[in-house]
Amino acid sequence: MKRSAFDAWMRAQLEAVEAALCVHVRADAPAGLGLAMRYGVLDGGKRLRPLLVLAAAQAVDGHAEAAVRAACAVELIHAYSLIHDDMPCMDNDVLRRGKPTVHVQFGEARAMLAGDAMQALAFEVLTPPPAAAGDVVPDALQARLCRLLARASGVEGMAGGQAIDLASVGKPLTETELLDMHGRKTGALLQNSVLMGAACGQPSAATWDALSEFGAALGVAFQVVDDILDMTQNSEVLGKTAGKDADQNKPTYVSLLGLDGARERAATLHARALSALSASGLGDVHALATLADRILDRDS
Repeated sequence: MKRSAFDAWMRAQLEAVEAALCVHVRADAPAGLGLAMRYGVLDGGKRLRPLLVLAAAQAVDGHAEAAVRAACAVELIHAYSLIHDDMPCMDNDVLRRGKPTVHVQFGEARAMLAGDAMQALAFEVLTPPPAAAGDVVPDALQARLCRLLARASGVEGMAGGQAIDLASVGKPLTETELLDMHGRKTGALLQNSVLMGAACGQPSAATWDALSEFGAALGVAFQVVDDILDMTQNSEVLGKTAGKDADQNKPTYVSLLGLDGARERAATLHARALSALSASGLGDVHALATLADRILDRDS
């Protein structure tokens, strides 16, 4: 897939996801809650997780309606996690996606409720009543997608990783401990984005395992690159506060391995992801491979 073809594919997917999110995240929720939710999820971010869902679903010739719903659901979970992570009781950040964070714009209580409501909405999106979808999503597929997303979001995923992160401020971690933290906090949702897309089709067990390895390596690579960018880019480029990990004395791949070591680790993980993708036995993996390349080469 040439760059121009990939860019055209990506624009089409992003437009579909944005349009669906606009429908699902209603502005008329009580007491301005809908406005806070829309502020937190619409018109911003790289949408990497939805793109991974849709690219994986395309690779396995998956159920189109289920894939779009899964893409929206995973972005809702990601956006809710950012709202909560940015709050004073967590990372206490004031800038996200180039604009004031949700709690700065709407107050802490409404930001907390917006995140709560978006988490619930993600699972509502995955379980539509038959009349809500022209191409009905089978109940078994709905359940499988919910299980994957729940596991990526809870103790084994983001929540567990964030708990480790908060408990590790100012403490040295081994690479094994750092990998466990980021494999949960960041990696699990990225890995399960790939698997949710794959679940929309009927891949073999070997293909499933290969895509799982691809997603796992990609998820950690994303975090390693994030740690590098936090040290090397400014806030204007990142769209969020730069240098905050060092300021808060948080363990990162850069603090553990050094800048050059972290770059080498990202390259190794990228190569491992592409190797797993090659072993998947799938023919149409160009979009997944290009997304992996862009994770390594991004500047924000």
